[in-house]
Amino acid sequence: MRPTLLRYPLGRWVEPAAAFVALYADRTDVAWLDSATSGGRSYLAASSRAISSNDVDVLEYLRDDLAANLLDASDGSAAGSGFSLGWIGWIGYETRFATMGVPRTREAATPDAAFLWVDRALEFDHEAREVRLVALGSQWDSDLLAWREEVVHLLGDLQTSDSLALPIPERRPAATWRDTDAEYLAMIRACKAAIAAGEAYQLCLTTLASIATGPGATPDPVATYLALRASSPSHHGALLRIGEISLLSSSPEQFLSVSPGGTVESRPIKGTRPRGATPEQDAVLAVELLASEKERAENLMIVDLMRNDISRVSRIGSVEVPSLLAVESYAQVHQLVSTVRGQLEDGLVGMDAVVACFPAGSMTGAPKSSATRILDELEGHPRGIYAGAFGYFGLDGRIDLAMVIRSIVLTPEGATVGAGGGITALSDPDEELAEVKLKAAVLLRVLGCD
Repeated sequence: MRPTLLRYPLGRWVEPAAAFVALYADRTDVAWLDSATSGGRSYLAASSRAISSNDVDVLEYLRDDLAANLLDASDGSAAGSGFSLGWIGWIGYETRFATMGVPRTREAATPDAAFLWVDRALEFDHEAREVRLVALGSQWDSDLLAWREEVVHLLGDLQTSDSLALPIPERRPAATWRDTDAEYLAMIRACKAAIAAGEAYQLCLTTLASIATGPGATPDPVATYLALRASSPSHHGALLRIGEISLLSSSPEQFLSVSPGGTVESRPIKGTRPRGATPEQDAVLAVELLASEKERAENLMIVDLMRNDISRVSRIGSVEVPSLLAVESYAQVHQLVSTVRGQLEDGLVGMDAVVACFPAGSMTGAPKSSATRILDELEGHPRGIYAGAFGYFGLDGRIDLAMVIRSIVLTPEGATVGAGGGITALSDPDEELAEVKLKAAVLLRVLGCD
């Protein structure tokens, strides 16, 4: 018998942050997908089962598990646009060796992929201001009833307007960048030389800032994420704790979504300007971004790449670009965003689209094959979870994955922040270096670094 969804309305609103602290603050193998800023839906969940690429081929495991556990949607319980339970986790950048079918040259310190099985969760509908308990089962009895009653009890003392006092970040020494400014500028020049030689059109060059804290001194994941979401809110925020690793993200970029009906969509971001100090200055910077020949060219190249990737798994003639070069504004930056859409070919599933499109072109450059080879040689280090994707694979076939950018990774050894930017023939090296530092600045401040 195929599984069905149970939904139980809490009957009042509570803030997801307060609920997460009340339920899961001291637990591992927990997930918070945070869409408060978009008026969408957020999800909190704890898991009793995790998988990692240290043990299994994660993408193939998910493909098989999802095929075996598709929801019975005949009663309408899975209707809607949200997460119908399933798997939540991340796919690290080095998964590209498998998806692109190329020899492995790097081993990351973190698993290439890790996911949590979620068969019960709290769903927060921010627009309707409603909270629901969602579970996989036939009726509220036995273990599910006990879980429901426990959650309702633990949330009973939380008020509608409960908010949490943000902790002051512990002051830490300046982060250590993997590449010095001089080294990064040299890599930019090498990228431009490769482009001039016709080896690529664009290259997304990245680097990493790290804070070594040692065992027992790693920043608290919950407190750090609360500070991050306050300073840099986003429609694809997340706090994922899987084993000893935590991913904290305020990502503005959706890598890939797939609807239960097979609509595939990507929203690549290329092009960045800081927010202005005044409304007038802010408007000027947004107009400057839209008018920039370099930024427009960078975005268009990635749109073409994503069109190619999505077309590999889509019906002929179905791939389109419904939105091109739109300026979207976030707390710290303006971004240039486009949308690419297609319809899955008959007989294919959402995982086929993920494999065809990973890693995202916005984090590689174009053409993807030569870009990743050049970047592998220049960067000389694994990217790890950074530049990959995170989100969910739902039991109704829906997938929603965001880019691991504007993110912090916490391990027992400390914290890391990845940052990068697209290099084209028109790139100014000093401006590209400044963009990298701008993208990392808010994350480092949250970690207490000057």
